[in-house]
Amino acid sequence: MKNFDCVVVGGGMIGAASALALSQLGLTVALIEKSEPKCFDIEQAFDLRVSAISLASEYLLEQLGAWSQIKQWRACPYKRLGVWEHEYAYTEFNAKDIQQDHLGHIVENRLLQLSLWQQIKAQSNIQLFCPEKLVSLTQDNDKATLILTQITLTAKLVIAADGANSQVRQLVNIGTTAWDYQQSAMLINVKTQMSQQDITWQQYLPTGPVAFLPLATSFDSQTAANGYASLVWYHQRDEIKRLSALSNQQLQREVMAMFPQKLGQIEVLAKGAFPLTRRHANTYQNNRVLLLGDSAHTINPMAGQGVNLGFKDVQALQSVIASAIGEGESWHKAHVLGRYEKMRRTDNLLMQSTMDVLYHAFSHPSPIIKVLRSASLLAVNKVPLLNNVVKNKALAYACGI
Repeated sequence: MKNFDCVVVGGGMIGAASALALSQLGLTVALIEKSEPKCFDIEQAFDLRVSAISLASEYLLEQLGAWSQIKQWRACPYKRLGVWEHEYAYTEFNAKDIQQDHLGHIVENRLLQLSLWQQIKAQSNIQLFCPEKLVSLTQDNDKATLILTQITLTAKLVIAADGANSQVRQLVNIGTTAWDYQQSAMLINVKTQMSQQDITWQQYLPTGPVAFLPLATSFDSQTAANGYASLVWYHQRDEIKRLSALSNQQLQREVMAMFPQKLGQIEVLAKGAFPLTRRHANTYQNNRVLLLGDSAHTINPMAGQGVNLGFKDVQALQSVIASAIGEGESWHKAHVLGRYEKMRRTDNLLMQSTMDVLYHAFSHPSPIIKVLRSASLLAVNKVPLLNNVVKNKALAYACGI
């Protein structure tokens, strides 16, 4: 049996960031994960799973020592965000409008995880248990006990960062409120004829949005004239299933027919799909167990805020425990840990609800609603007061600043 201050279950992006953030407070941390991320090679194809990392998330990753390595590998900064339903109501958000030189970076999820793991391995107060798996979890007044396949651990705090189908959440009987959007999202990695790497855009169609996320410009000097991108295609599940069964060449023709002309010529490199669902845990806490990231909340991905909400969870947890330590409190007491949920629940719910409003507003078939939403986008872009106040405040909030 081994004893730790904290045990983090799940070594993905949020779990790894949690382990590092807690270790920076001088706590002993165990991290449990089934498999280690693969090493990076410049010749590797882009992963399908990518994230739009906000400015606030960049600051956290810098604090954790992981950001400089990520930028040395592959990360694409973007300065502009374009949204529209009809071209006449095109609205663009620009980093310079909020006095920033960029809005964020598009980064492969695996590289985010890998860089965090490199930092973890350099910390003497973090111990990795990988490959390992949680078998059972119990709590008493003094500690939590976690039985793994090969060893038993005890901890003052357990962090559930094991994803949307969290085993830890189920073991401590925390329920969720959830619903299905009845749609799926298709991820398509492409090579683009045009280099348009400073912008990410999204067009709203009656069947769901289509989006463009820029990736690194090229692998080597021979392909420097081309760009790479991740396309996201939202549609009914049966249609996404049909598209997924196509060859890359067949899918390429479908993309060219559906996506806006500004995409230009593309070559499909890889594809994948996943269903759209929303979940929110009924509570983020059960005594010594706290839920972070997707274990606590999942969100419609159309604004790319999912992982950023998770990183905000990490920042809040670190702040709560650091303040308690600074005040001489027992940081692991249930009432102290409860402050984490108070800091995060409202913000997470607000972002979930905002995405739901946008999703339903832009999928509503009513002609009146269509006119209203186009007029709203046009007004935000053309009316000075709305442009300077509403638009820029929304952009700053999305960036986490």
